[in-house]
Amino acid sequence: MHAYALLAASMALVGSYVGLSRLLVAVFPVFLLAWLRFGIAAVAMAHWVRRADDEPPLSAHDRKLLFWESFLGNFLFSICMLFGVQLTSALSAGVVMAAIPAAVAILSRVFLAERIGRRTAAAIACAATGIALLALARSPAAPTAAASPAPATTLGGWAPLLGHALLLGAVFCEAAYVVIGKQLTGRVSPRRISALINLWGLALVTPLGLWQALRFDFAAVPGATWALLLFYALAASMVTVWLWMKGLVHVPAPQAGVFTVCLPIAAAAVGVGLLGEAVTPLHGVALALALTGLVMATWPGRRGSPPPAQPAPRAR
Repeated sequence: MHAYALLAASMALVGSYVGLSRLLVAVFPVFLLAWLRFGIAAVAMAHWVRRADDEPPLSAHDRKLLFWESFLGNFLFSICMLFGVQLTSALSAGVVMAAIPAAVAILSRVFLAERIGRRTAAAIACAATGIALLALARSPAAPTAAASPAPATTLGGWAPLLGHALLLGAVFCEAAYVVIGKQLTGRVSPRRISALINLWGLALVTPLGLWQALRFDFAAVPGATWALLLFYALAASMVTVWLWMKGLVHVPAPQAGVFTVCLPIAAAAVGVGLLGEAVTPLHGVALALALTGLVMATWPGRRGSPPPAQPAPRAR
């Protein structure tokens, strides 16, 4: 039960910081927020960069994979997720993020020639239907959203559609991270992968982050927002990794994948309970479909056949 609690806490924490990022994009420009987050995480994870004595040196192929792992799974994921949350809602982000296992199955089929079973195909259909319903639903607005310089005012009615498209892009960036990571985890420790791709993410976003930092009034940011940024950076980069890895010591990976259901639930709970986002019937149906698809995609097979690989929480 202790290991189950660790796994559930890890994924609930992921969902909570995805939801709470809506408060941060109401204060910080997106590129500046990503730059600050990667910078804080780089300091916190500095001791994870060093290679262990029993770990082989990185090959040229490993270095190339680490770059693409960071470019897709860190840099583009963060940009798409933050802009997507800014244009939609924490509830929407939770529903769309539930499609990650379905996206992993699709990319694994395309790039790794892995078979998609009936249950996984049904999970993909549930995820697609849920996201389609979400696009039809009116995006719930949070009271805090008014403080955001969001481009929603200039995009008009296109803002929610663009936001959902960006969130879906973030899902496939995360799926690409998982597919690429299959070729890395056998040779490089998960903690070192997290630290190295975070450094790549910091390098990629630094020019854009500095550009926005030069025009930003840091003195106007309240202390509570700085505390939330610190929580966001450390939770995304370190705490969720530790919780997930500790839980995996006692729980098989296929069974652990089921706990990813906590991600959309936590994101939706933050959106509705903390940010005051309204829920329409279509949002409820979309969330139910997303959760159904997520459980179908991650539930262990009858004969030990594993479901699509699930992403271990890491620096995002």
